[in-house]
Amino acid sequence: MTPELCGDNAAEWLARHNMPSGNVRFSELGGGISNKVVLAEGAGLRVVLKQSLGTLRTQAGWQSDRERIFREAAAMRWMEGKVCKGGRIPSVLFEDPATFTFAMTAAPPDASMWKTRLFQGDMSSPTARLAGRTLGFLICASWNNVEAERLFGDPGIFHQLRLDPYYRATADTCSQAAGYIDVLIERSTARRVSLVHGDWSPKNLLVSGDELWVIDWEVIHYGDPSFDVGFLLNHLAMKSIAMPNHRTALLGLAREFLGGLAAELPAGANWIVPAALEHFPALLLARVHGKSPAEYLDAAMRRQAAALALELMHHPAASVEDLFPQ
Repeated sequence: MTPELCGDNAAEWLARHNMPSGNVRFSELGGGISNKVVLAEGAGLRVVLKQSLGTLRTQAGWQSDRERIFREAAAMRWMEGKVCKGGRIPSVLFEDPATFTFAMTAAPPDASMWKTRLFQGDMSSPTARLAGRTLGFLICASWNNVEAERLFGDPGIFHQLRLDPYYRATADTCSQAAGYIDVLIERSTARRVSLVHGDWSPKNLLVSGDELWVIDWEVIHYGDPSFDVGFLLNHLAMKSIAMPNHRTALLGLAREFLGGLAAELPAGANWIVPAALEHFPALLLARVHGKSPAEYLDAAMRRQAAALALELMHHPAASVEDLFPQ
């Protein structure tokens, strides 16, 4: 049986790969619902160990192939050197196939989740623009790239971690949305043009000074980049529901994000933002009725989110402003 990574046994992984393990502090990080994550800190050492789980930590049953951890490592290696100024990706240090674990460099100690900063009221426009530029670089670097498609063309993990628990689970529990979601999946599946991070969320964008570290590449695949754009817009809109006093500022961040994205997209990519607006209502409804409901939306907020999502399914958004109603 594969041992489960934790703070008490993480030193064994480091020692097995000839890395310092004495006088090292180990701290268990959140890891979300799908991984175990441990930070190792010592003299000259700051490393993150990450292990994929086969059964995700949700109330509803949710399984995923643990091999995704090695696609994540491969994606980080592939993207090395392919980010804009200010964008950062951790470097892979080692992989441990027997335990579905890999190690990477950690972000600086002062780095914090963009999600945390948003909830603290920090509405930094440069961060939003850099989030858009960095995503634009990812799309541009892999646009119609034969190697990227060969390495990451299998969409299985995207189905296991996104389409099934988000879109299909929502369609099963909300019959009003089923037709819209079925058509959306069909259209999106046909748009295979670049790498898709699959979790371009403020919790996976770590801010350190004027740098933005992108983590959690486990849903990486070659497919429809408008999914990532819609994913980030959905997170900003949900926060405007949770923090209505910051609605105007969050809409401003959405505009900055799209501005940064537009500055880096390749020629022929002008369809991406309109397609992202199609993803938006399904993503918003999925955080109410899917297998991973947004933890910070209370019952009233969930009703508000569901109503907005269904309205946009019937009357599609013409612009980003429609995602942030008064």
